[in-house]
This record gives sequence, structure tokens and C-alpha cells, in this order.
Amino acid sequence: MQQKINWIDNLRGIACLMVVVIHTTTWVLTTHPQRPPTPGWDIANLLNSASRVSVPLFFMISGYLFFGERSARRRHFLRVGACLLFYSLVALLYITFATRISPHASLLHLFQKPVFYHLWFFFALLVIYLLSPLIQVKKCPPGTLLGLLLVLGIIANPNTPPLVIHGMKILPFNLYIGGETFYYLLYGILGRVLGEMSSERLGSWPLVGFGLAVLGIAFGTRHELLWRGNFADTFYLYCGPLVFIAAPALLLYVKNRVNDRSLAFLGLVSRHSLGIYGFHALIIHALRHHNLVLTRWPLLDMVWVFTVALGGSLVLSAGLQRLDKHRLVS
Repeated sequence: MQQKINWIDNLRGIACLMVVVIHTTTWVLTTHPQRPPTPGWDIANLLNSASRVSVPLFFMISGYLFFGERSARRRHFLRVGACLLFYSLVALLYITFATRISPHASLLHLFQKPVFYHLWFFFALLVIYLLSPLIQVKKCPPGTLLGLLLVLGIIANPNTPPLVIHGMKILPFNLYIGGETFYYLLYGILGRVLGEMSSERLGSWPLVGFGLAVLGIAFGTRHELLWRGNFADTFYLYCGPLVFIAAPALLLYVKNRVNDRSLAFLGLVSRHSLGIYGFHALIIHALRHHNLVLTRWPLLDMVWVFTVALGGSLVLSAGLQRLDKHRLVS
């Protein structure tokens, strides 16, 4: 059990860092979509492509923990609800006193969308928790699992780019799969299956699969820029086929190769993952909103914004943990 905790701890730390990378690089991607792309844009695209697995990894971790013998309990629901309320309140205070965004509009749609964009994850996570008492994932033979991934992740994935031959649409095959929630739930199921699977003999091959999928996301996004003349997130979708390949591959690699102990820095980030997730987007927005950035040098800008967002979030989370003795929101 200790080894399983170690790989989950490391994986959670990686996923949390990737979330910060996504929100750090988005500005460069959306405000510098030149043709041909600049080196800064290409690097931002590659970093963002590699980080698209972050949210799926969080769902897979939750699925591993709660789609087995145990399910989410009252304290887990309490924690998600407390996080949603607390960070929504923090975001609302920030919106009210530090931006020109209307707090009234944020409250008006409170039950339809989050107060601040990054808080959507807590709503989606509640679905995993709500269904956890009904789901106990069986062990699955590798061949069967691969077939399921091929069908649900690529062939019948509504986000797979259309393949049309002589006017006949071949892909995606219509299995009436609709909505992102299906794939968030599927990520959770995969997390449990892969976490329980004996995969040591795969060695480092999952890392190769992860790298190839990331390159596919990056080149696909670059091609979209050259074709459309503007940035498009077609290949960035969390439920897209390449992300669907990359996330399980990275989970398997960490489980196989980063499993002996909780690495110091990743363990630190993992312990503060709630606080980092809750605070980092506000810090990034504040830096952008008040022009405390290095817009003339995109590469330095990304390093600067990432460092301040991560460091500031860690400091705020550490302070919050001193007050939050029961770790409800930190």
C-alpha cells in the first residue's frame, strides 16, 4: 500500500504542476498566433500539449481511490463542497475588489458555472464521488482493455477529427457518446484498472507512448494554426483521443518507475495541491491584469508567471494550512 501511495503522491504533484503550466502558457498561445509560429509560441504549445493530461490524471487518481473496495464518504463530499465554497468566495472577493468583472454576473450564474474559470473541476469531481458507491471496477485483461480504449477513446470518440472517404464519414463511429462527463467517469475507471494492473514488465514504454501522443497534440495544434490562421484547441481537449492516450501512459510510467518513494518536491506540491489549484489562477490573472509580466519576451514571461504563480500559491497554501487544522480546504 505504501508504494501505491507513493506513486499517487508523485502523480498528483505532477498533475498539479501541469495545471499551472496550462494556465501560464495559454496567454502566449492565444495572443501570439502568428504564421509561421514564433519559437516562443512553439515552446508554449509543446508545454501546454504535454500538460493536457493534468485534469484526466486527477480524475484517474480519484477513480483509483474510490472505484474499488471503498467509495467516497461524507468527509470527502464535505471537503469538495468546502473547497468549492471557500475558493469561490476568495475568487468573488478578488473579482469585486481587484477587477472590473461584475460580481453580480458571477453570482447570477453560480449554479451553472463557477465563479472563476478554474473552479469547474470541483463540480465535475462531485460526479465521480456521487457515483463511487455504485461502481466497483473489475480486473480487466490487457487485451480487452486495449480494445476498449481503442473503441471508446479513438474510434467512437466524438472528439476524434472526422475521417471522410468518398463522402462517407468513417470516423468517429457513432455510439451515441455525448458530453465530457462520460469521459471523466471513464478516466476514473481507467485509473482503478491501471492502478491495480501488474504493469512492471512494460518498463519505460509508456513514456514513449506519452511522448508520441504529446507530439501529436503539439503538431496537430500547430497545423490548425497554419490552416486556420488562428489558435484552436481542437487537439487540447481533455477528452480528445490523443490526450486519452497520453494520460494512461503517463500514469503507467509513474506507477512503474516513480514508485519507490515520494519525491521531495513532488510530495510538497502534492500536499499543497488543493491550495495551489485554488489560488494559482487568481495570481496569474492578477499578474496579467496589472501588467506585471514580460510580454516582450514570451519565454521569460512564461518562466516568470509560472514561478510567481506556483511560489505564491505555495506560500498562501502553507499559511492556510496553519489555520485549516482539519484540512478541509488546504
